[in-house]
Amino acid sequence: MPLLLATTNPGKIIELRALLADLPVEILTPKDINLHLDVLEDGLTYAENAAKKATAFARASGLLCLADDSGLEVDVLGGAPGLYSARYSPKPGATDKDRRAYLLQNILAAAAPRPWRARFVATVAVSGADGSVEWAEGQCVGEIIPEERGTSGFGYDPIFLFPELGLTMSEISDEQKNQISHRALAVQAAMPILLRLLFS
Repeated sequence: MPLLLATTNPGKIIELRALLADLPVEILTPKDINLHLDVLEDGLTYAENAAKKATAFARASGLLCLADDSGLEVDVLGGAPGLYSARYSPKPGATDKDRRAYLLQNILAAAAPRPWRARFVATVAVSGADGSVEWAEGQCVGEIIPEERGTSGFGYDPIFLFPELGLTMSEISDEQKNQISHRALAVQAAMPILLRLLFS
């Protein structure tokens, strides 16, 4: 049975394909099977949002589906933007760069001293066509910096620093990212679930 990634986000698809590369099944995207769904992410937790996406795509496709929901939580902002990380800007049609600028604007307005501690959090949901769902989680801890660094990744990666490495999420190699990122850790934790559901 193939595994369907319940996302249309190009950055997530690239990361998830790399993270699942050792899984001996075909990895499909909604575009591969001409499936168009718009799932309202109105859950109160990452797990709820991930489950909504995974179950919607699983029921529509009849395939085992993997979805994730993730966010950036900044201590000086009380955990914001959190669940709303992908929509964190008052600007219509905001880009990732707009969201990073708005985040920094709000952090600076808080007038808190650095380091601005933060964490990326991800929850992966795996759903079958019967609507059953299982979850796995991952997180990585770092800090926000006021200047963008690096050219890879997406979202808030250019301003999320790993202090122990002295590098942002956009500066580390893909190989490093696929070992230490929040999404990588969540997928690693979900691997036993995937193996059991695909091959048992």
